[in-house]
Amino acid sequence: MEIKRLFARSLYVFSFACSSIVFSGCTAYLDREVDAIVSSDDAFKNFFNFQGYIEEMYNAIPDKQKAGGGTADHNFGEDEIQNVSWGDSKITNQFDLGNFRQWLNDNQTWLYNSKSDPTRLDGHNKVRLQALWQNAWYCIRKANLGLENLDKLVDATQEERDLIEGQLYFFRAWWHEEMIQWVGGLPYVDRTFGPSEELKLPRLSYQECADRCAADFRRAADLLPINWDDTEVGKNTLGKNDLRINKIMALGYLGRVYLWAASPLMEHGAQLGGTKTYDYNKDYAKKAAEAFGELLTLVESGQTQYALAEFKYDNIYDHEKSKSAANCYTDVFYTLKQNWKMPGTTEAIFRGLLSSNNTSLWGFVTQYGPKMNGLGVRGNNIKMPTANYVNYYGMANGLPLDDPNSGFDKEHPFKGRDPRFYHDFMFDGFKYLNKNLTKDNPDYDFTYCTLSTNGKMRDVVLGSRTGYFIHKLVPHTANKHDLAYTDAQAFQTHASYMRLADIYLMYAEAGAAISGASYKASNFSKTAEEVINVIRDRCGAGHVAASYVSDPHKFMDEVRRERAVELSFEGFRFNDLQRWLLLTEYPYNIKTSQEFDRLEDDDFFENNDPRNARVANWREEVILKRVYGVKHYWLPLPNDDVYLYPEFPQNPGW
Repeated sequence: MEIKRLFARSLYVFSFACSSIVFSGCTAYLDREVDAIVSSDDAFKNFFNFQGYIEEMYNAIPDKQKAGGGTADHNFGEDEIQNVSWGDSKITNQFDLGNFRQWLNDNQTWLYNSKSDPTRLDGHNKVRLQALWQNAWYCIRKANLGLENLDKLVDATQEERDLIEGQLYFFRAWWHEEMIQWVGGLPYVDRTFGPSEELKLPRLSYQECADRCAADFRRAADLLPINWDDTEVGKNTLGKNDLRINKIMALGYLGRVYLWAASPLMEHGAQLGGTKTYDYNKDYAKKAAEAFGELLTLVESGQTQYALAEFKYDNIYDHEKSKSAANCYTDVFYTLKQNWKMPGTTEAIFRGLLSSNNTSLWGFVTQYGPKMNGLGVRGNNIKMPTANYVNYYGMANGLPLDDPNSGFDKEHPFKGRDPRFYHDFMFDGFKYLNKNLTKDNPDYDFTYCTLSTNGKMRDVVLGSRTGYFIHKLVPHTANKHDLAYTDAQAFQTHASYMRLADIYLMYAEAGAAISGASYKASNFSKTAEEVINVIRDRCGAGHVAASYVSDPHKFMDEVRRERAVELSFEGFRFNDLQRWLLLTEYPYNIKTSQEFDRLEDDDFFENNDPRNARVANWREEVILKRVYGVKHYWLPLPNDDVYLYPEFPQNPGW
């Protein structure tokens, strides 16, 4: 029914409203009473009114970490598993069972919610109920309506016209692009429809839809500035423009939609076996590389506000940045004791909007650590990394664990790992409680993580099923003793839809798909190999080894492994496995636990770095195997929508 709502014509009447949910500077564009009603001529006649009309599309961008009731169901690949007490009805469990229709149930994810309302501004409920599917159709129509009324923008400078037009083209493309990565090609809606018009727009192929998105992203990139702060308009909200759509965002999504169109699933169609996983459409890959090359040249020449965040720590386990660091890698994902500052720092390119300050504290903050003895508060949901996914984090020398020259030692499995391993995970012996408890305190035994087989924190209901906890998105201090879940510490989290490291990785993948590690776009100075090493240099991991550079398939494997590590738990993994035609294939369809015996006594961890601990009987056990078929490469469409007209069919198998 969302499509029907999109095609129906509305009166040219608009409500203007603003709150702290949108931009801290948006009142400059929305200087009106809430619910003020204006005519279409007034709504579009000048920049301030027209920008107010556009602001609603920013407000409609879902928060993928906290939507769906605040339960943070945004990782659907082989990367994450839930504790057994959280209920089989939750979407992660249902996806493990192959029931992809669960995405159409309310309060499961940021993808779908029948109660979603893009005009909503009421704090917690706004962020918890917003959803991609409903808001996309609304905003696509809104973008088209704006484009059709550009002629009414008479009281405006050329700069103002370009800003308005560029945002409208971007949003029309972005909402389409976000939907088609989940369900495949859709009609590309580029005009408004009247209530009496018969619905006949056919579903396009993914690549056809991608071409239409790309045309709009290109238009947007050509119209928009790199930084609104450098425009006359942007001076009205100087220093508060970092979320506004700009040239870099448009170029990033131009490259992304081309790379996805180049990917094996979109080129060959859904199939089993994984035999086509290295076979990309090279023409699309070249277009992607050129878009990323244009973007990265601007970044590396210092013409943008974007840069990789620094990975410098005095204490990696507490995410305590070095005093010499200008900014902090951790701040890309969350902020603490920074007055509710929005995460992202210099690296985030495209983000949604924050709602009220403490939304992150409701549901999300307490999902990533143990629950025994009430250590974790507010519910018993626990998200934990699978051992098979942790294995992607190779060694500090840059080699994967299974490389015979990696130096991985099963007696010292936590030693010498990729530095991001220590940033992203709590492992056996990790100091979980910073507060110094006396030995008579019942929680004293949980000061250090006990994650060996049969350890105190290995309870499948209240602890870890896999031998690890995730430490990347939420600090381990979000517990009842260290209190990072309280208002006083101002914990704020937000997952970027796109960040600069992702651009480097997508450029590398496009190059690997075209000709391998030595590929270099015509408009950028670095090869695919070199940009992977840029990401590794940031954290201090070793470069891609020569044996992987010389073999195109091995190099692609390293690009994909790097993507798994750098973008872990940010909501990308399912779509990556999907588009690579690996979602159905071993070992990407299993979830495992890490089993081992602890050899060190408790005193060892009080006086030594846990990465140096010895273990015995290191082994991995399968918790579950996903049994998927061809149909699982696309999510099913809502039945109410596919019943509307014959040219809008359901995805095969559903």
